[in-house]
Amino acid sequence: MDCSEHFRDKRVTVMGLGLLGRGVGDAEFLARCGAQVLVTDKKSEGELAESVAKLKQYPNITFKLGGHDVQNFIDCDMVLKAAGVPLDSPEIAAAREAGVPIVMSTALFAHYATEAGATVVGVTGTRGKSTVSHMIFHALKQAGKSPLLGGNVRGLSTIAMLPSVEKGMIAVLELDSWQLQGFGDLNISPHVAVFTNLMPDHQNYYRDMDEYFADKANIFTHQKPNDFLFVGASVFERAATMRETPPVVPPLIPADWRLRVVGEHNRENASLAAAALRALGLSEKKIKEGLGLFEAVEGRLQFVRELNGVKIYNDNNATTPEATVAALRALGKRVTLIVGGSEKGLPLEELVSEIKNSVSHVILLEHENYKGSARLAVLLQKNNIEYEQAARLEEALEAALAHAQTGTVLFSPAFASFGMFKNEYERSDEFLRLVRAL
Repeated sequence: MDCSEHFRDKRVTVMGLGLLGRGVGDAEFLARCGAQVLVTDKKSEGELAESVAKLKQYPNITFKLGGHDVQNFIDCDMVLKAAGVPLDSPEIAAAREAGVPIVMSTALFAHYATEAGATVVGVTGTRGKSTVSHMIFHALKQAGKSPLLGGNVRGLSTIAMLPSVEKGMIAVLELDSWQLQGFGDLNISPHVAVFTNLMPDHQNYYRDMDEYFADKANIFTHQKPNDFLFVGASVFERAATMRETPPVVPPLIPADWRLRVVGEHNRENASLAAAALRALGLSEKKIKEGLGLFEAVEGRLQFVRELNGVKIYNDNNATTPEATVAALRALGKRVTLIVGGSEKGLPLEELVSEIKNSVSHVILLEHENYKGSARLAVLLQKNNIEYEQAARLEEALEAALAHAQTGTVLFSPAFASFGMFKNEYERSDEFLRLVRAL
């Protein structure tokens, strides 16, 4: 579709450039469409040097870095807000008061893609949204469709996918709670929505679980009567109170359906994906084939390689204790676990109990900013669970392999990455590099 007309000569303030590539892609796309783009970020130009360098070639992009100026949010036609902007942002409040539209990349894509005749599928949840999104996308491709995959995808500007949209196409979007704020702003929801589960997370951003759920709920709040909502059992009750027709908790996939991904939680993920695929018109045969050939998403209980009888898994994107618990239950006993990171303030008791049950040796990542590791260490000591510490990921992997000999090495941090790494993607890249270099 030709989307230049939506943005040509518009004054757009892009709030949040970042280093992951999405902000760069958003600004670049808008500039190519002929918009006058102002990019603003609290980080300095030095901190954002890599991202800024990619945009310097565009004469219609200007920068206000090292802080925001409220005037830039009032004197514009549109504010494109990045994920993670504080709920009480004074700049966003000023824009709203001035009547300036606040939009987000993924929601704006969904709006225009729907107008162009595409079908939008959205997947959210505290855990499993990446896997379910990729399962749906993979099965559609296997069935001969030409779907798009966007949303919470590394380095990808979702709005920049608009030129690829055609009538009848299916767009699968992985949606975190922040991106769903944008759906709320535009009063839209996907035609097919999947809400996997709801667990404590982002407690440093949301004041309580109700606030967290309110953003997530935008995935179905504005659905029409002919739309579909599939949920995990833990979400059913909350979602049902907000709808005239109750959501659907799909049955588990048949026991004889073989998956390449391990764990009962992944069979639940596959059940949600299968329900969405049925709503999109795929046959049971195509669904079974597509899900059966699906490989784990990078960083999500991803089997990397086997070395001297030791299987090594990368579960880098397990940034909550519950996610690590699920990984341990999927892999069984005699697991050597590399764990630890920066604090999210989530309960650790279930994780410690599962470590005691299925882990033969613990290597705890140690860093001055890793308060989560420090809190976990206290609980491990209290429960008489032995562990050793490692100041670098390379050191942790070496220690894990020395102890494993046979069995499994699992890298499943249970915490965020900040401090030792810039972000979780850098952490995953480093782990994969180390394992593949062995």
